[in-house]
Formats: sequence, structure tokens, C-alpha cells
Amino acid sequence: MSKNSTQPAGGGNVMYPGKVPGKVKYTFAFGALGKDMIYGMIATFSMIYFTDIIKVAPAFIGIMFFSAKIWDAFNDLFMGMLVDNTRSRFGKFIPWLTVGTLINAFVFIILFTDFHLSGIGLCVFAAVAYVLWGMTYTIMDIPYWSIVPNLTSDPHEREKVSVLPRIFASIGQSLIIAGFGVQIIKGLGGGYTGYHRFALIIAATFIFTIAVTVINLPKKQVGKKAEKVSFKDIFSIIKRNDQLRWAVALILLYNVGIQLIMGVATYYFAYVCNNSSMLSAFMISASIAEVVGLIIFPKVTKMLSRKKAFLMACILPAIGLLILLLTGIFAPQNIVLTVIAGVIVKTGTGLELGCATVFLADVVDYGEYKLGIRNEGVVFSLQTLIVKLTAAFTSLSIGFALDLTGYVPNQIQSLATQNSIRVLMCVIPAVGMLLAYVVYRRKYKLNDAYMKKVVSAISSPKTELTSEKTTEEES
Repeated sequence: MSKNSTQPAGGGNVMYPGKVPGKVKYTFAFGALGKDMIYGMIATFSMIYFTDIIKVAPAFIGIMFFSAKIWDAFNDLFMGMLVDNTRSRFGKFIPWLTVGTLINAFVFIILFTDFHLSGIGLCVFAAVAYVLWGMTYTIMDIPYWSIVPNLTSDPHEREKVSVLPRIFASIGQSLIIAGFGVQIIKGLGGGYTGYHRFALIIAATFIFTIAVTVINLPKKQVGKKAEKVSFKDIFSIIKRNDQLRWAVALILLYNVGIQLIMGVATYYFAYVCNNSSMLSAFMISASIAEVVGLIIFPKVTKMLSRKKAFLMACILPAIGLLILLLTGIFAPQNIVLTVIAGVIVKTGTGLELGCATVFLADVVDYGEYKLGIRNEGVVFSLQTLIVKLTAAFTSLSIGFALDLTGYVPNQIQSLATQNSIRVLMCVIPAVGMLLAYVVYRRKYKLNDAYMKKVVSAISSPKTELTSEKTTEEES
């Protein structure tokens, strides 16, 4: 089979046997713009909104965030199971995508509404609103990403389909919210008024973009009828699908690096570089570079291979972080070198975002090939579980590391504290990303050639699939 040939639809489980119509491809991706604007607002501004605007105690917020993320991470698995068990005339994704979007947008507006509470009442409100937001976001997010492996099984078309929503997500979360959110909030009135108005605009955008997605997706149920999955089956699926476990492991290692960089950046520029304004330049340039990394991902995989694309995804951030580390030591306020470092790092993470989505989509096909069942919801719920778990534990680790090295807010930091910030920002992320490639190289076997065999097998009659699986197991 030639490199650019179109694969048949995997076992009747994909919506299009090859090329996805441009209208479907781009309107599906468009939904990620509003979806990640709403996520970016929570990730970037919810803590400062709670502590500085409606005056919730910072210690309570720290505990609340950690507890909520742990709960929400495992809640993702339950949602994945519900998606896989859904049977409706609109398929198993669209109903949850629609309901989840509407409920989540409502909870989001409530969260950024000041009801003039105080004391225990304020703490209860903050905790309930934040936990509900996380749970209702999961209702929408899991089915959205679970659609990816069902659009097509053609490897190069899948790469394009996988990368487009990541581009829109990066524009929404990293560029619009993280890059320009402060200025937008100030422009809308600042303080509580700015936050509340911005939340209303984001919620409306969210509903609109997902509506465009839902309207343009095929409404028919695709795929074979399958037995329903119980909660205990989730762990059996993870245990029996070896490539799912290794994909999760390498994405986990990589995400530790990403979460540490984003969580420590504020401290790094404020206390190592002694120039907080450099954060904005770093974030905006890095966000643009991440989008570029996503755009070039299909071209890199076509010209080289997925293996080389993932190697670049792991090597580039390590190089960029080394430049940032040396800049922080020898020229801490050199904005040009800082921007260059950010661009190199985020070009690599853009490639990784494309790789990770394709890896998981391939794991879905591999699961059907090896186990005879197709579990898009469970597989993609593990991705969000990883992101939330790493966010929770890296936040906790950052707090402990700063505390142990004598961090004092709004003061010149000791050399020990500065060095701990350097290690958290540059050294540990680079090591984690390089280790991710080691896992990929040694354990992950779903390369281009192997996936052709998998897709061919799951597209064949059941007897042929059983025969191939038996032959592979005997060998």
C-alpha cells in the first residue's frame, strides 16, 4: 500500500471511509475554540478571581483545587464508560456533547457571579461551583475528543483531523485567554465587572462554536452493536490493552513537563529574571509557536514519520529549556533569548499535541483489533485524567518545593529558592519529555506499518479478524 493511499473504514466504525469532507473537518475543529476558551478561563483566572475578587481564603482554594482535580480525574473514567454505553439515534457522542455544553456554560456563568457571600457560605459556594464546573465540562469534553478516531481510519487524514481541533484549542486557551485575557478583562471594566462580562462572552462563544460542530456532524449511529461496559471493565480494558498503557505512560511523562512549565513560569520570570512583564512576551510568542507546531505536524509526519515527529516533540523542548536556563543564569532579562527559548519549547509541544491525539486514536483501533471491542470514551477519558492528575500533583509539588527552600512572596528570593525554581521550570520538564521518547521508542509499537495491518484486520469480516489475532498470539 502506498504512503498516501486511503485506508478502508475500520470495521464500519468510522464516519467516512477515507477523506473527511472539509465542512465536517473544520466545523468539528471549530468547536474546540469555545471549548478551550472556557477551559483556559478556569485554568488561568479562577484562582486569582476566587482569592482577589470574591475574597476566598487562599489556603482553602489550594486544598479545593487539589481535591477537585483528583475527583474530576477519576470522574473522567466514569464519563468515558457512559459514552461507550450510549445508544441513540444521534449516535453516542452528540447527545452528551449537546447536554454537557449547555449545563457547563450555565455553571461557568454562576461561578463568575458574585452573590456577596462570606465566611463558610462563600467557601461552600466556591467548592460546589468549581466541582460542578469540572464535572459538567467532562460531560462535554470526553465525547468531543472521542469523535476523532471515528471520523476516519486513513492515517494521514487522521493526522489532519487530529491536529485541527488542537490548533483551535491553542488559539482559544493559550493565545486569547492566556495571552490577552488580562487586557480584555481590563477593557471590559476591570475587577468583578470585567471578569463577569468576559465570562458571559466566553459562555456565548462556547455554545455557538459547539452548536456549529453538532449541526455539521453526521447524526447517524456508526459502528457495530457492542456489549455495554461496566465500571470494572474499564480496568480490564487498561490491563489487556498494552499499547494503551504505554501511550498513557509517555503522555503522562510529557504532561509533567508541560504542567511544571506553565505552573512555574510566573515565579520564574518574577523571581529568577526579576521582570514579571517578560511572562506576557514569553506566553504570547510561545502560544503562536504551539499553533505553528500543530500546523506543521501533518507535514512533518508525511515528509518524515510519526516516530521522527515525536522525537522532535521531545528534543525541541529540551533544547529550548536549556537556552532558557542559561539565559536565566547569564542574561536573565534578555527578552530576545527568552522569546526564542519559548518558541522552541512550544513548537515541540505543538508537535506532541498532534502526536498524542493520533496515538490515542490508533490505540482505539488497536483495542478493537486485539480485544474485539471499541472503547473511544474510555481511551480518551484517560488523556483528560492524565492532564488533571498531573495538574493536581505538580501544583502540590511546586508548593512544597517553594516552601522547603524558603520562598517568601513579593521579596527577593534566596539562591536556594531561585535554584529550585530553575530546576522545576527547566530541568525536570526536559528530563520528563526525554523519558517520554525513551518509552515511545522501546514500548510503543503502533507505527505506520503496524497500523496498516490493524486497520486492514478490523475492516475484514469477523472470521478473518479472529484468524489474524489467533495467528499473532500463537507467534
